Parts: sequence; C-alpha cells; structure tokens
Amino acid sequence: MSSMSTAVTRVRTVRTKGASGLGLVAWLAGILFFLPIAWMTLTSFHSEEDAATNPPSIAASLTLDGYRDFFGTGGGASPWPALINSTVASVASTLCVLLLALPAAYALSIRPVKKWTDVLFFFLSTKMLPVVAGLLPIYLFAKNAEMLDNIWLLVILYTSMNLPIAVWMMQSFLAEVPVAIIEAAQIDGARLPTILARVVAPIALPGIAATALICFIFSWNELLFARVLTGVVAQTAPVFLTGFITSQGLFLAKVCAASLVISLPVLAAGFAAQDKLVQGLSLGAVK
Repeated sequence: MSSMSTAVTRVRTVRTKGASGLGLVAWLAGILFFLPIAWMTLTSFHSEEDAATNPPSIAASLTLDGYRDFFGTGGGASPWPALINSTVASVASTLCVLLLALPAAYALSIRPVKKWTDVLFFFLSTKMLPVVAGLLPIYLFAKNAEMLDNIWLLVILYTSMNLPIAVWMMQSFLAEVPVAIIEAAQIDGARLPTILARVVAPIALPGIAATALICFIFSWNELLFARVLTGVVAQTAPVFLTGFITSQGLFLAKVCAASLVISLPVLAAGFAAQDKLVQGLSLGAVK
C-alpha cells in the first residue's frame, strides 16, 4: 500500500510540474503576442519626432497629437465615414453569412446529403484560390455593373468569401445537436425555419458566435478588394489607414493611433464573445 501511494504521489507531482510548465509557456506566449500591441499603443502617444527615433525612446513625453490627426481635428479628413462603411460591410456580410450557412450546415450535418464530405471539400477548395487571381474579373464585373465605390458590392464579396469557412465550421458545431430533439420538434409539427430558429440555433449558439466573430474579423480587416474597388464613398477603415503612409514626412505615431482605434471594434467584439468563442471552438475541435 505504501509503495502504491508513493507511486501515486510521484505521478501527481509530475503532472503538477507539467501543468506548471505548460502554464508558464502559455504566459510567455501571451506576453509575446501582447508586446507588439503594447508597443503600438505607447508609440501612438508619442510625438512623430520621438516615435521616429532609433532606438525608440520609451520615456519620451506623451501627447494626443496622433489621435488628433487621425480624427481630423487638425484639418485632415474625418475617419467616421470609413469606420461606418467598415461597420456596415462587416455586420451586413456576417448576418448574410449566418443566414446562408446555418441551413447549409444543417443539411450537411443533421440531414446529410450523399458524399457530404466532397461538398465540404468543395467549399474549402474555393479558399485555395489566391485572392489576387480573382481581382481583375471582379473589378471588370463591378465596372460593367456600375458598382464601383459601392459599399454593397463589398457586402456581397465578403459574404461569398466567408461563406465557405462558415459552412465548414458550423457543420461540425451542428453535428453535436441531438437528433432526438429535432425529431421531437418535427412530431410537434414544427417546420424547418422554426426548428432552425428555436431548436438548432440556441443549442449551437457558441459555435454560431465563434463563426460570426471570425467572419466579422475577416471582413473588417480585408484590404485588397476594398483598396481596388472603392474610392471615396465606400472607403473602409483599413483603406483610410493606408492613406497616412506617405513617401515624405513622419507618420509613425499617427499610423499607430489609427491602427489602435481601428482595432478596437474587433478587440471589443472578441472580448464580449470570448466565453462563447472558446466554447464554440472547443466544441468544433472535439468534433
């Protein structure tokens, strides 16, 4: 008995040390990921002269000039139209993706079609094409359709770009929904829209939230199509940000301030949905 208890104690000690080591590695990785954001935040509060010094001056005096320049208080362009355009394009495309991906994922998981794995592979194969390869055809289509510099063109593009990954993610989430609950709802006379809205969606809410957040981030950060297909009216926040980078003059503090402000909606959305994001991604990983 004593030898057995000693062995158990040793196993627990090894596990505790292993967990502590993994925890330390996780903290180090988190700090490494956080350092660039902290450095960008600090630089945004410096003057352009202090931000451009090499090596950088950490103890330099702080100022809000970068934020004043970004918000146009010094006579520059206002960022609000670009921020509103990014919000409209990201939110509208994410809602469209969810409305289209939910029934598609339902058909592939709870009511699977023949060779549904081939269908999922086809969805993912559309993401293998380099984005720049489809830029010219889409530009010509938008030009002939007179949709250049139109925010709703970006909504359509972002929806089509994020739909494959959304269907792929939600299929694994919806596969965890008990079929017995759906069959009980069908016996009670519920139709498919009611089943999706009142039965499937509440159970798969963490997976839906994780999918929505990822689609929102992809849409908010997209730059290439927005840069080529928009001008002044439909300009998005990332395109507005690139306007601060010039070949002459100092712009580092202003760019850091703009980057921090433009990143805040994504950070806020991730913080608000962090519990459902972790739960949803863990659910998909288990599946």
